[in-house]
Amino acid sequence: MADQTHVLFVEDDDVIREATQLALERDGFAVTAMPDGLSGLAAFRADRPDIALLDVMVPGLDGVSLCRRIRDESTVPVIMLSARADSIDVVLGLEAGADDYVTKPFDGAVLVARIRAVLRRFGHAGGSAQSEAGADAVTGGVLAFGDLEIDTEGMEVRRAGQPVALTPTEMRLLLEFSSTPGTVLSRDKLLERVWDYGWGGDTRVVDVHVQRLRQKIGQDRIETVRGFGYKLKA
Repeated sequence: MADQTHVLFVEDDDVIREATQLALERDGFAVTAMPDGLSGLAAFRADRPDIALLDVMVPGLDGVSLCRRIRDESTVPVIMLSARADSIDVVLGLEAGADDYVTKPFDGAVLVARIRAVLRRFGHAGGSAQSEAGADAVTGGVLAFGDLEIDTEGMEVRRAGQPVALTPTEMRLLLEFSSTPGTVLSRDKLLERVWDYGWGGDTRVVDVHVQRLRQKIGQDRIETVRGFGYKLKA
């Protein structure tokens, strides 16, 4: 059992919590299910799960605040669960550090697919996304774009010599941009390559992650090309 993926699931609806826990366990996951944010935070700190599923509207400590607390302590992947696809809670959850979200009611197979997609990209954040094209210098796997340095082997980023802390999703996004600097990448293409979506997805996931990445590496480093997507300035 030690090799099972451990999921922390925080959901206050008893029926949804119990049904989802059983469904995930049938798919081979080990699940710790909690009914509120405070018990969820305690379970996270005690168990250090491999991934967290957080409902937005839970008592005690809401899902967005819980996500923020988790992100302060860890880069563990987080998926938010929201009752409405158009809810501002989706954006707030992503801005708090969530890697993806699923809208309720959800199909169990879809939830499992999204969990596995997140875990796959976290398992090999480096991927093969690296290129010498457009970089000012490449030495031992280090790409340089002005004062931004990306160590594609050590999975480290520095700006003006100072380390930059990125989540695995942010790192994959940056590696995707740095593999083809100066080339415009559409939101759909980024969803496919970074989020492993084999289907249409919500491009807000891309927009919020680009916004977060800009805050860390410099607002002017990633350029918006209106109507097309984004590109890393070479």
